Order: sequence, then structure tokens, then C-alpha cells
Amino acid sequence: MPTTPLTDRVEALLADAATLPIVAAGDPVLRRPAEPFDGQLSDTLLARLIEAMRVTMHAAPGVGLAAPQIGLPLRLAVIEDAATVPEEVRAARGRVPQPFRVLINPSYEDASGRRVGFYEGCLSVPGYQAVVARHERVRLRALDERGRPVDEEVAGWPARIVQHETDHLDGTLYLDRAELRSLSSTQSQSAVERWAQPTPRLAAQRLGFTLPESD
Repeated sequence: MPTTPLTDRVEALLADAATLPIVAAGDPVLRRPAEPFDGQLSDTLLARLIEAMRVTMHAAPGVGLAAPQIGLPLRLAVIEDAATVPEEVRAARGRVPQPFRVLINPSYEDASGRRVGFYEGCLSVPGYQAVVARHERVRLRALDERGRPVDEEVAGWPARIVQHETDHLDGTLYLDRAELRSLSSTQSQSAVERWAQPTPRLAAQRLGFTLPESD
């Protein structure tokens, strides 16, 4: 059965609305490795797609959005984090503001030898959070929206965002890496209060799981 060319799919997606529909867990596009970007879209169309992803990410709201989350199997993600959190949270999580960035064909590798666990959520898994142990620092390699190489180390919350979004491009959801005993509904006030703590230590005590830094 013939498939619709990527260019046509993007054009159709951008024609419908200012914000794009976000694909929910259970859709196969979230479970397949995305196709590397290699000029399949014109510069103009790529710029339009990136802008639509930015608007959609802000509206959700979220701090990152990968192309598979809008139904496109393409190794493209956008990130941005205003980090409007209390100072105690900022210090514990290493959550510092991140300007809007485009990551094309990103990959990462551990640059610290240490993992830390914090609660994460996902726009494709609405209504829940869970603790995920991730590398504290990673080396990020990618291209930006102009095709310029990116090769840098990122740490703290920015490193977590990079890992989360890059995992999407590999067909991996955060729940695949999560401590499932920590899974919490946003409908539970007590769970939300534990999630809002600077660290998940209280949640670990109450729900009976071990954080990596205490292994």
C-alpha cells in the first residue's frame, strides 16, 4: 500500500490549525525509530513545521516536543523551558532557563557516570507522572535548524529534557525507563504535592521505591 510522502503529510498537518494535535501513547508512531532528517523538507516547510511545533509546545504546555508526538516519524525535536519554579526546586533539580532550541538528528551519551531520579511527565501520556533515573550530564550531538553542528555537554534539567525528547525519536517513552511504583495521577492531590517537592525522596518513602542516588 503506498504511503503519503512526508512533504504532503507535513503540508496537510500545517493546513488544519495553529496548534497541532498531540499523539497519545498507544499510537505506533511513538514506538518506531524516527527517520533521520536529510533534506526531505524544503527550508521553508521545515521552518513552518518548527514554528508550529513551538506554538504547540507552548500551548500544551510543555518544555519539549518531538516530531513523532505530532504523528511525524522524523528525528526532529524542539525544547524550551522558562524554569519558573521556586529557588529550592531550581537548586535541587538543576532546572535553569533554556531558550528555544531546535534539535535535528539528536543523540546523547552519558558524560557523568551518575544517574539521578526525578518525576517526569509527557504530553503523550497525559494525567500522570513517574520518577525516571537519567544521566545527570550528557554529551549532546545534533544539528540546529540551520544545519549547524551541535556538540556540547548539558546537565541537570536541560539534560533530562534532551534525553526525554531524544528517546521519543528512538521509539521510547519515559514510562519505559520509569520506576513504576512511583506512577502518580495528577488527579490525586497528595500525589501532586509529593511531585511538587524538590526531590522525590518523600514519594520514595511513601510508595516504597529506591532512588538511584541512594543505591
